[in-house]
Amino acid sequence: MDLIINMPIYNSIGQQYSKTRIPDIRIVNTLIDLLNLPKGSIIADIGAGTGGYTIELAKQGFLINAIEPSLVMQKQAVEHPQVKWFSGYAENLPLPDKSVDAVVSILTIHHFSDLEKAFQEMHRIIRDGTIILLTFDIRLAKRIWLYDYFPFLWEDSLRLLSLNELINLIQKNTKRRVEAIPFLLPHDLSDLFAAAAWKRPEMYLNPEVRAGISSFALANPDLIEQGLQLLTADLSSGKWEKKYGDIHNLTEIDIGYRFIRATLDN
Repeated sequence: MDLIINMPIYNSIGQQYSKTRIPDIRIVNTLIDLLNLPKGSIIADIGAGTGGYTIELAKQGFLINAIEPSLVMQKQAVEHPQVKWFSGYAENLPLPDKSVDAVVSILTIHHFSDLEKAFQEMHRIIRDGTIILLTFDIRLAKRIWLYDYFPFLWEDSLRLLSLNELINLIQKNTKRRVEAIPFLLPHDLSDLFAAAAWKRPEMYLNPEVRAGISSFALANPDLIEQGLQLLTADLSSGKWEKKYGDIHNLTEIDIGYRFIRATLDN
């Protein structure tokens, strides 16, 4: 089942989005490596948000068509001469056929209302280049402490397609060979998406951080409050450290995040 975010909610959670969803250089570098394109190539960034990764790619010499349905998000973007902004949805991209060299979509496909249509649209607008997605499959994840305090994060993610189902859907609708590349989350990510602060539990007590995570914004406030009260108490008493402190020995962790690269067979 796809997760559908209606625009009023997303306009609301996007108000301060650019403050906590700062593009992480390791994600940027991985994107560039996977794209393997010369400067001057045209890239469609679908679900570009506030343009964090859009601008980073533009700085590397790419021409970016940024597609984003939320005007609240678009207005937070920094202007760049190599970025053109378009209002639109993944299921009906406002770009001509075969008009881009590659497509990227970063932590967005769980927001799409119709994945099959979205992948068909990616196939329509791209020439013979690569489609790069960053997504996650909770089934591949180690069940870390976060889900003990906020179990709805785990339960809601189980509604999404599995990685294998997703790969099959992409192959069917883009006529491309698909591979998944694990993205182990560093301990100091600047882009504070859902599991990014896995080693920094106090970050989840910050309402500004939670506001930039759609899973929190869409959750039952009572369930969030229960988790916050328990997490606050356990951090204060030392119970969290006693139970989960071993996580401090890790510098990166696999919590189910994957880059997906879809390429045409040569």
